Amino acid sequence: MRNDYKSEGFKKLLDRLQQESWQLELLISGFAIFGLFSLQAYIFDEYAQNVQDVNIYKIALLASATPIIFILLFNLIIHVLLRGLWIGALGLRYVSGDIEYEKLNYSVKFTAYLKRKVGSFDKYISKLEDYCSIMFAVSFLMVFYVLGIISVIFIFSITKNYFNLYEGPLASVLNIIGNILGFFFAIGMLLTLIDFVSQGFLKKKKALANIYFPFYKIFSLLTLSFLYRPLVYNFLDNKFGRRISLLLFPLYFLIFLSTATYYKTSNYIKTTRLSTSQYASNNNYYDVLPEKEFINTAAITSKIITKSHLPLFIPYVESIEDRIFEFNPTLAPLKDTRGLSSNITFTSKNSKTNRDSLVTLYLKTFKSIYKVSIDSTKYNLDYIISENKKKQIGFETIIDIDSLQNGRHTLHLKRIMKPKTDSIGNIISIPFWYYHE
Repeated sequence: MRNDYKSEGFKKLLDRLQQESWQLELLISGFAIFGLFSLQAYIFDEYAQNVQDVNIYKIALLASATPIIFILLFNLIIHVLLRGLWIGALGLRYVSGDIEYEKLNYSVKFTAYLKRKVGSFDKYISKLEDYCSIMFAVSFLMVFYVLGIISVIFIFSITKNYFNLYEGPLASVLNIIGNILGFFFAIGMLLTLIDFVSQGFLKKKKALANIYFPFYKIFSLLTLSFLYRPLVYNFLDNKFGRRISLLLFPLYFLIFLSTATYYKTSNYIKTTRLSTSQYASNNNYYDVLPEKEFINTAAITSKIITKSHLPLFIPYVESIEDRIFEFNPTLAPLKDTRGLSSNITFTSKNSKTNRDSLVTLYLKTFKSIYKVSIDSTKYNLDYIISENKKKQIGFETIIDIDSLQNGRHTLHLKRIMKPKTDSIGNIISIPFWYYHE
């Protein structure tokens, strides 16, 4: 049977539920915090993998999830701490009752001050209850704010790309339309931001309200605010809720700044994720590669090599294929199939044979672009496409180092910068020690 929200019975039900909601709040917060910590590790691993693969779709999705996770974790942890303090205060009230200032035997001045500033213990419990309830509600409201921002950016990007990248007969007309829409879209975003930060200032002034109203209706849909609008206005009609909302945004900003702060211990020595002639990064050696990290540029087996052959792995990224097309335009397909695709394909035997021959040419072009040397000795290498233990696809080769002297050496991976030129740039230098067994 449907509840009538105007009936007295339904209102009594809501009053009873809101008195008992703290149990559900703690239960949800506990499960959410546990799940978010687990999800955080998974998302960071996936993000590192997709950054390496330059998968822009997954990168955008995972980057969007990251602020949501941090906001929820921060707010829910604060909520659990406050709710724990509230429960502790209730337990103390059961034992000790209210604060009896006279029994403290303080001077008249301190007693009067504490009565005025601290007040009754019941007032303190009531404030804690308000803080807990608002922190729990604002946690999910902030998530919807982030989702709204992501939604607007996504729609704007899709629309802009459609109008600007269209190459049909009406390309110039659509380009003009796209620029006009982009201009109004930018104005709408600016007005929405001003109204949001000022907590409804544009809605209060009659002249501004008439201008802002059509933008408000459009952006209410784009930001998905129809899902959480009642929650927003219930916050804004409460002075305490408005203060909390204003406080959280600068607090989030300060937390973001703190994550970029670190203590520097040396003017010359620093940690780095990329090996050079002077620095050895764990990211470029298989045997010390952290479990949850991926190879960025290139990797060899170890810092200490004891065998006469040295495996080298160069992970594939989309920019490598772009470069191969630049050096060998015959490999560039009529239709670039990179991006979202399907496992369902229909290929004939002839097409498979043709593809294999193109892959051979692909590897030959890669070999002509990328050059490997150890110290000053250049090597003529052949590559295969392989998958490493981290499930990264890339280019693998084996270098014969039997003629190297025992001691320290540096592997240099370089590439030709432009077609039909002799300019070569160094990509990475990986130091290692060779001691033949």
